[in-house]
Amino acid sequence: MRFFFLVVLMAGLALGIGYPLAVRHVPGYEIGVFPLFDGDGYRRADVSLAPADAPVRVRLVMQVAERLVPSADRPVFRMVVTTGEQPVFEQSVTFAGVEPQAGAEADFLYEDDLATIDPVNGDDRYVFTLEPTAGGGGVSPSRVDLILNAGAFDLDPRAVPVGYVLIVVGFVGFVAMARRRRKLNRQNPPPPRWGRGPEDQP
Repeated sequence: MRFFFLVVLMAGLALGIGYPLAVRHVPGYEIGVFPLFDGDGYRRADVSLAPADAPVRVRLVMQVAERLVPSADRPVFRMVVTTGEQPVFEQSVTFAGVEPQAGAEADFLYEDDLATIDPVNGDDRYVFTLEPTAGGGGVSPSRVDLILNAGAFDLDPRAVPVGYVLIVVGFVGFVAMARRRRKLNRQNPPPPRWGRGPEDQP
């Protein structure tokens, strides 16, 4: 039984911890980097995606001169994605919980994962439009780039909670089995080795 609970614990660690790490750090191959904002203002990205690219990971990288304190209550942008006449997704971009990376010339880079496009409709090109929100969350970016990666993992929201449950069950079961075995060993000590019984003592 201890082996069974150890397997459950390892499965929980894989689902609850390993799987999200793989989603974040195995982005697939890069389709391209497309500027959405620079010194010339905002622009759209018109990208051709093939069904074989799915799932496509959509990320946004913002460059700013000063360190920010992003908040989920203060969206900076609104991203709208369409293909043909069909909407794909529309999402507020907040960069909440994002730790900045050091950029060129003492700037800071904030990267946010927005969504995963799956499946991909190869009949029409995909149009990515970035719009500033009212107030823009008090942010004045110097550059914003769209990064698309093909063959990316898509995080199943059900997997992480299941992984945590398996971690708890596996850990508790393994510890309980270990304590039970120690208790049985104390109650039933092994027989003395030959020649080491009390009658053999000098």
